[in-house]
Amino acid sequence: METREKIIETATEQFMRFGVRSVTMDDIARQAGVSKKTIYQEFSDKNQLVYETFEKAIQEDKCHVERFPQSKIGVIEHLVQLSRYMRERFANLNPMVLNEIQRYFPQSWQLFENFKRDFVLQEIIELLEEGKKQGFFRPEINSEILGLMRLEQMMLSFDPIKFPPAKYNIVDLQLEIFEHFLYGIFTEKGKEAYLNQKNTAQHENHN
Repeated sequence: METREKIIETATEQFMRFGVRSVTMDDIARQAGVSKKTIYQEFSDKNQLVYETFEKAIQEDKCHVERFPQSKIGVIEHLVQLSRYMRERFANLNPMVLNEIQRYFPQSWQLFENFKRDFVLQEIIELLEEGKKQGFFRPEINSEILGLMRLEQMMLSFDPIKFPPAKYNIVDLQLEIFEHFLYGIFTEKGKEAYLNQKNTAQHENHN
């Protein structure tokens, strides 16, 4: 592994576990097995390291979502895989990470805002429209409004004031809000198909 890649990988793991602000360049150098001087040869400062780390994480998320079953082929399968990915993605994520990036790393936060607007929102709207066509979602819902609402719901769970990390598990929180959203838009056909697909996926995981 190239030095630059190793530093980014180490920084990602440290930031996700401990938050961005509490992890120092010394911590990353020690965990990566390189000198701090080496880090500064690759990255001008911590801001640049956070930016590139965050950029890589966003690209990985994008690639994962693009590998899910296409909504035109399987809306419900897409939802179940998304639920599974959320469980895995948030399992080792310090809930303070996004809050810290929003407050202290504006360039990195803009990356995330662009990702939400240009990719995530469009994916949600496309999924909602396809789900309506296939009879899984209520035909009268406004896909754009609900897409924007879904984005806000996702961000809500990272608010440490409303949902203190010491009290709420981020994985449970995200999945609870996600399913509440789904049951608000499902038709009976959609609800039944989702429960069946979810039970099948859980059974396969246990085998």
